Amino acid sequence: MLIGTAGHIDHGKTTLVKALTGVDADRLPEEKARGITLDLGYAYTPLPDGSVLGFVDVPGHEKLIHNMLAGATGIDFVLLVVAADDGPMPQTREHLELLDLLGLTQGAIALTKVDAVSPQRLDEARQEVAALMAGTGISGSPLFPVSGRTGEGVASLRAHLEAAAAAVRRRPAGGRFRLAIDRCFSLPGVGTVVTGTAHSGAIGVGETVMISPPGLKARVRGLHVQDRPAERGEAGDRCALALKGNFERKDVARGMWVVDPSLAIPLSRFHGELRVPSGQMPVTHMQTVHVHLGAEDLLGRVALLDCQEIGAGGTALVEILMEREMLALRGDRFVLRDTGAQRTVGGGRVLDIFPPTRHKRAVQRLALLDAMRIDDPALALGLLARHAPAGIELDRFLVNWNLTPADAEELWQRAGLRVIRDGETSIGIAHEAWSALRTRLLDAVDREHERAPDMIGVERERLRRMTSASLPRPVFDALSAELLASGAIAQTRAWLHLPEHRASVSAADRDLFSVLKPLLDAKPYNPPRVRDVSEATGTPEDTVRQLFKRIARAGELYPVAHDHHYTASAVAELADIVRKLSEEEGGARIATLRDILVGGGGGGRKVATQILEFFDRIGYTRRVRDEHVLRRGCAMHHWTAS
Repeated sequence: MLIGTAGHIDHGKTTLVKALTGVDADRLPEEKARGITLDLGYAYTPLPDGSVLGFVDVPGHEKLIHNMLAGATGIDFVLLVVAADDGPMPQTREHLELLDLLGLTQGAIALTKVDAVSPQRLDEARQEVAALMAGTGISGSPLFPVSGRTGEGVASLRAHLEAAAAAVRRRPAGGRFRLAIDRCFSLPGVGTVVTGTAHSGAIGVGETVMISPPGLKARVRGLHVQDRPAERGEAGDRCALALKGNFERKDVARGMWVVDPSLAIPLSRFHGELRVPSGQMPVTHMQTVHVHLGAEDLLGRVALLDCQEIGAGGTALVEILMEREMLALRGDRFVLRDTGAQRTVGGGRVLDIFPPTRHKRAVQRLALLDAMRIDDPALALGLLARHAPAGIELDRFLVNWNLTPADAEELWQRAGLRVIRDGETSIGIAHEAWSALRTRLLDAVDREHERAPDMIGVERERLRRMTSASLPRPVFDALSAELLASGAIAQTRAWLHLPEHRASVSAADRDLFSVLKPLLDAKPYNPPRVRDVSEATGTPEDTVRQLFKRIARAGELYPVAHDHHYTASAVAELADIVRKLSEEEGGARIATLRDILVGGGGGGRKVATQILEFFDRIGYTRRVRDEHVLRRGCAMHHWTAS
C-alpha cells in the first residue's frame, strides 16, 4: 500500500513519517537547512508479512501545490496531518479538497503535536477536524492523536496502517504498463533512473518501454520495487526503473510517462467530466487553467460542451485543450488550478482521448460521452454502440480503456456486438444498428431506382454514402456482402441494385451505340474520347456525350475520366489485371500498369493514373502510398458482364 501525506506546512508530516518508518523523507540539503519540505520525499518500512509499506511525503507550502499533486498521483491511502495547536489551516483545506477531486476514499487523520496542547484544546481540534471532513471522500476516517517528538500514539497509528495495508484490495495488474515519472536522476554505472507509481500493468527487467512524450525508446536494465531490488513490478507498486536507450538524463523530466509502446499516444486535448467544488468560482468557456494530470503540470484551456458555465458544486462535460502534448487514458484523474496557481478551479476524470474535431456539442456526441462515464467497460461499450449507428472503432476503445487484446473477445460478447474486421482494424456495431443499416441500404437502393429507372443501379461508394455519410467502408462491405448472399440485392459489375430491377436502353440509342462502339473496342485500354469519336464519325459531340452517359447509366460503359468512357468488358479486363497485381505484387503501381497497357496497345502514364484513380473512386481499390490495393470483398465476379 502506498500512503500519501497531506496537510499544512509545519504540521509535522515529515516528522511523523520518520517516527513511523525511521526514515527522514527530506532528502535535499535546502530542506534540512530550512526545516521544511520543498519536494516529494519517500520512505519505506517493512511489514510483518514481508511486504513493504510506502510513504510519499508532500510539501505543505501553498506555492508547492504542483509538487503535492505530483506526489498524490497513484497513492492508495491518505494520511491527513493536522497540528492540534493550529487546527485545520488553509493548506489543510486545500489538500483535502484536492484529494477529494482525485477520488481518494481511504484514509486516516493524524492529529499531531498533542504533547503541546491542553486536553480542552485537543477536544476542540477533534471537533474542528470532524467538521472539516464532513462530505469528503475520507469522511469518517479514524483520528489518531500523536506526537512525532515523544512517540505518543505512533504505535496505534502504525498498527492501523498495517491493518489497512493487509485489508486494502491490490490494484489489478491488468492492462498495459504505465508509470508517471515524478523523479529522474543519474547514478554512476547505472545511468538514468526514473521513479513513480505504476498505474497499471506490469514491467520486468529486460522489457522495452517508451518514455512519452517525447517518444524515447528504452530498455529496463534494472528495477526496484518499494526500495528493494526486484525482477518485476506491478500496478500500485512504487517503482524505480534504470533505463537504457539513446537519450540522456536531461531528455527525461517529471510529468513524462514510462509506458508500453502501444500506449505512447501523445495528445493535446481530451474530453472528460469536470466537477467544481462548493465554494469555488464558476468555470467559464475557454478559461485558461493549469492542468495537473499524473505528475504533469501544464497550461491549458477548458471548453464547455454541455453548458455555458459550471457553477460551484456543478459537474459538466468538457474538452481540455493543452498547450503541449501529454499522455492520458480514460479514467485518469485531473485537477485544474487557475493561471496564477493560487486556487483550485475543479477536478475530474478523462473520458475520451480520441475526441472528434467537429460536432463536439451535438446531441449524439454528448450521449456518447455520457455513456463513457460508466465504469464497466462492457456496459459502457454497449451504450456507446447503441448511440453510434455507424459503429465503434474497437481498437481505439481498447487503447482508451487500456485493455489488452486478450480482454477483447469476451468484452465484445458481453457488450452484444457484431464485430467487423478489416486487417488490423475492428469495428463493433450493435445488432439493432445493423438491422437499421440493412433497412436504410435497401431503402436507398429503392429510392435510386425510382429516381433513375434507366440506371442499372448504384455504385458501391455512392451507396455507402447514401446509407450513412459516416459509415466505415468495412461495415458497408460486410453489410452489402450479407445482402448479396441472401439475395436481397444483386450486383451487375460495379452496380448494386434490387434483383428485379432492369435498366433499359431505347432502340434509337442502341442503334447509334452499335455504330460507335467498334471505335471503343478497337483500343479497349485507351479508347477514343468523346471529341475523337465525334470527329471520326461525324456525329455531333454533344450527341455522343449524352448517348455515352445514357449507356453508362445502363451499365455498359464506365466514365473512367471526363469524356473518356471504357466499355464494361474493358473495365472487367483491367480489373482482373489490377487484381492479379495486387495479389502477386501487393498492389498495382502506375508504372507497372503503364507498361502492361503499352504492351497491349493502350495509353501511357496519364491513362494508367486515370484508371487506378477510377478504381479507387468506385471502391474497387484503395491507395496505400504509391500502390493501389484491392479492397476486401471486391471479388472479380463483381466486374464480369452479366
